This record gives sequence, structure tokens and C-alpha cells, in this order.
Amino acid sequence: MEMDGIEHKTVQVNGINMHIAEKGQGPLILFIHGFPELWYSWRHQITALASLGYRAVAPDLRGFGDTDAPDSPTSYTCLHVIGDLIALLDAVAPDQDKVFVVGHDWGALIAWYLCLFRPDRVKALVNMSVVFPPRNPRRKTLESLKAVYGDDYYICRFQEPGVIEAEFAKIGTARVMKEFLTYRNPGPIFLPKDKMFGHPPDAPIVLPSWLSEDEFNYYASKFEKTGFTGGINYYRNLNLNWELTAAWTGAQVKVPVKFIVGDQDLTYNSVGTKDFIHKGGFKKCVPLLEEVVVMEGVAHFINQERPDEINKHIHDFIAKFH
Repeated sequence: MEMDGIEHKTVQVNGINMHIAEKGQGPLILFIHGFPELWYSWRHQITALASLGYRAVAPDLRGFGDTDAPDSPTSYTCLHVIGDLIALLDAVAPDQDKVFVVGHDWGALIAWYLCLFRPDRVKALVNMSVVFPPRNPRRKTLESLKAVYGDDYYICRFQEPGVIEAEFAKIGTARVMKEFLTYRNPGPIFLPKDKMFGHPPDAPIVLPSWLSEDEFNYYASKFEKTGFTGGINYYRNLNLNWELTAAWTGAQVKVPVKFIVGDQDLTYNSVGTKDFIHKGGFKKCVPLLEEVVVMEGVAHFINQERPDEINKHIHDFIAKFH
């Protein structure tokens, strides 16, 4: 499939077939998507950065889109996913010791882990939406989330295999995707049983101006085919990730970073995040944090909502590191 000259390939990594979209030649930029998303979330960035002399590579992560989805929920830890990305880089750019990385949402969290585990492979990082999460050695991740937000918080509701999938199946894939992609409330997502997103199931949902019907249908068709389990399995490993990353307690991210978030993003408005960003905590964990950009009037899907500005932010930052 071709779209704006974007090429599609399958690369074997760690025993799974990984689908990637790529365009351009030059220094490689690895784009890492979030949930419920795909390589396609980076469509605007891929074409823009390719035209500026970079090789843009955006995989579907394991469990998403046209990449294989291992059956076992525990095959989705941060170590598995970073393992895939290192194998991908070795396969597609064996001549580039270090690459640029751009992440958003879960992809931002994965990018933080990539920089923690393999800083030798990253020239610079542009991360969006999700700040670096310092590990709390005294309390597991899920316990912390439950204590703050309660059992109906979406991440808590995602934990029991099969349960949320069955509820999503009742609403229908397209409806679930619309609920997530149009979410603009700066507060947390709660999914109480039988109420879910809080709208009557027949209430119309209008797509935002940045997402056309055709673009939406691309997402919906892929998730219709795969289901949500692969993506939700990332959330099911939060506590296992906490256990596996014990050796990195207190470790700093030692690569140059630019961080971008929308002021209407639920992540920016989550408990303690603004203080962490603006009162020194973030910089302590990420000493080479060079810039923090808070974009006004923008919600979670920032790279799709404001593609031109994001493309410029990415280019302006990485251009310093040639």
C-alpha cells in the first residue's frame, strides 16, 4: 500500500513480524505510537520529515495493526517492546549507531525506557504527552493509580484479561475508537461498567476537524481486524514493568530531550504532573531536558491535531544534532 509515497515493509524482529511504514533518506527518525493508535498516527510527520532530508520509520508496535500479536499478556513488557525496537534498528539501519526518536502517549513511555536502557542508540528525543515516570520503589504502579483514581479509572478497568474487551465488543469497535480519538476532557478517563464513556450508545460523535472520515476509517478497520487486546496488554504489564525495572530506580535519562504537551491533555492535567514539569522534578530525572513546550488549546492527540507546529518543533530540535 502506498500513501504519499510512504513504503510499507515487514521486518522480522525477535520472532515476530513487525510492520513498518517509512519514507525518505538520511538520518533515521524512529516514531513510536501510542494507544489506541498505529504507525498511521505519524502520517503527517513521516511525509514532512522525509521532505526535510530524514528517513522516517514508524512501526506498528507488537499487538497493533499489521504487526504480530503474541498471545501471552506477559509478552508485552517494556523489555519485550524495547527489544523489538533495537532489533528493528539493527535490521533497517545497521550503519547508524544512533538515531532520533519521537514518541507520543504509550510511545513516549516506551521512548523513555529506550533512552534508559540503551542511551547509546539515541541521538536525541522529542517526546509528547507523557512525562518521564520516576520509579517509586515503595509502591507498585497500579496501586498508586488505584489510590488516586479508584477502580473505575480506565487503566484499572483494563487489567482483567477479556473483561474490557467484552464490554468494548458490545459498543462496537468504531464507537470505541471514536470515543478515544475525540476525547478532549482534560480530566481522567473513567469507564464504569455499563456506563463506559458516559454517553448513550446512540448519541452521535462528531469527528474533530483534524480527523477526516477516511482517516478515522483506517484506524477503525485495523482495530476491527485485530481487536484491542494487544494494545491493552501494555497496560496489563504496568506492575510487571515496575518489577523488571527495579535496577533503574533513580536512574536518569541521559539523552537530549524536548518535551511537548497540550494544555488540554488529560496527561498534563493528571495529579502532580504540572508541578513535576515546572518545579524541577522533570529536569532532575532528565538532566538534558532542553525545552518544554506547552501548547495552548491542544488536547491529547497533539501530533495529529497540530501537525505543522509539531513537525517544526521536531525539525528545529533534531537539526541541532547533526
